[in-house]
Amino acid sequence: MGGLAESPAPMRPVSRILMTSMFASGDGGAVSTVIENLLLRKQKLVEELEKAQSVEDRDKIEHQLEQINTALDFLDRPGSDDAR
Repeated sequence: MGGLAESPAPMRPVSRILMTSMFASGDGGAVSTVIENLLLRKQKLVEELEKAQSVEDRDKIEHQLEQINTALDFLDRPGSDDAR
């Protein structure tokens, strides 16, 4: 699969955000900020997706959106803010 070589680079920003949220797990405000940042990034990507003309660009944006959705699902799990 050719897409495997490209996946680590787009995943890095989301991974950094998740690491930040893990270190701040005792602070609900920090997790809220992480979620807000993910939602803002998601909104920008949706806007980019609407403008993207090439299939390759659309695929990259959709991949990043999937990663953000995964991160949001992880942060939204019951008990995710209880883990200390």
